[in-house]
Amino acid sequence: MSGQIHKMVLYSHDSLGLGHVRRNLAIAHHMAQHLPGYTGRKLTGLMLSGVATNDMFRLPSGFDRLVLPGVCKTNDGYRARHMFGDTQALLGLRSNLLEAALISFAPDLVVVDRHVFGVQGELRVPLQRLRSEYPGAKVVLGLREVLDDPRVMSGEWQGLGDIKAVRECIDEIWVYGDRTVHDPVLTGEVPQELSDMVRFTGYLSYGRELAEHGIDVETTPYVLTTVGGGADGARLLETAVGVQPPAGHRHLVVTGPQFDHAAHTAIAAAAPPDTRVAAICRGMSARIRNASAVMSMGGYNTTCEILATGTPALLVPRERPRREQLIRAQALHRAGIVDLTRSDELSTAGLERWLSEAVRRRVDRSSVNRDGLDGVVRLAARLLDTPSRKAGAGR
Repeated sequence: MSGQIHKMVLYSHDSLGLGHVRRNLAIAHHMAQHLPGYTGRKLTGLMLSGVATNDMFRLPSGFDRLVLPGVCKTNDGYRARHMFGDTQALLGLRSNLLEAALISFAPDLVVVDRHVFGVQGELRVPLQRLRSEYPGAKVVLGLREVLDDPRVMSGEWQGLGDIKAVRECIDEIWVYGDRTVHDPVLTGEVPQELSDMVRFTGYLSYGRELAEHGIDVETTPYVLTTVGGGADGARLLETAVGVQPPAGHRHLVVTGPQFDHAAHTAIAAAAPPDTRVAAICRGMSARIRNASAVMSMGGYNTTCEILATGTPALLVPRERPRREQLIRAQALHRAGIVDLTRSDELSTAGLERWLSEAVRRRVDRSSVNRDGLDGVVRLAARLLDTPSRKAGAGR
């Protein structure tokens, strides 16, 4: 289908935050750098996403992006993020764009993040047509290690209809985590009917720096507060900005590119002299590694960046409307590699107490599989079934 070049598509629906597209970007960069060493072929790719990330994250060489009209989720379901008009018409437009991209690009490998059929089934027909016209194309459903409360997930899977339709559209399910920390098959977050398709990659921790634009160097010891994209981080930011950092340290507070501008201004105005508030900081992986301690929510990508380091971490997970972050934080806390504070227990004094102790230690996280990006490359090489597959498997 692709001659001496492999073609790859990564899809993320992106209705809230940047977690889905950041996960796919990390995979794209690692694939672009390492997959050709397994397959002997160059890799080119297309990122299909509902958010424009041109100014925040760079694409790997050989990749381009197609930005879909944006959607956001409300209590009444999905609606257009920017455009006026009927939501169903917008979803129809997105589906048509997805179908045109898949059929015209003719990828060898498609990685769908989290939602196998996209927003309200927008990807169902495009995937079915891809299967029909290019039966050699491989399709993977990529899942973070924690999805949500099993009862909620049961309803989501039932909403897709016959699980057989899912099996017919995908070849494998890659779970981006360590099953000894959390196994979504055992909890019921992934149906037993799909368990034979599941492959655990390890956390996507090591190697994420490839997707980042360098780093602004800090010359003074510092503690860090970060809330990822920032769309739902107000509670932690408002509490943490008043913290008096430990002696000899500054405090860096990163509100995120999706945090409300007026709220960012208010946070910055409340910051004491030894605290710097920034909307965006380059090189977050290195920032976390170099910090004396970090306070964060429990989102997947920031957690992976924390796991790659020995930096003490306090997770303050979001608990509504989804329990995903809470479940993740509790699992990692049981494993003894992060500390945990529930949002209703959050206080400036409590954060100061934790920081005063945390900056005097480091954390050994070697018991957890953090090589998920390498795992993804090996799985992709095996799935593509190229002549050099056996050689790659021994790396």
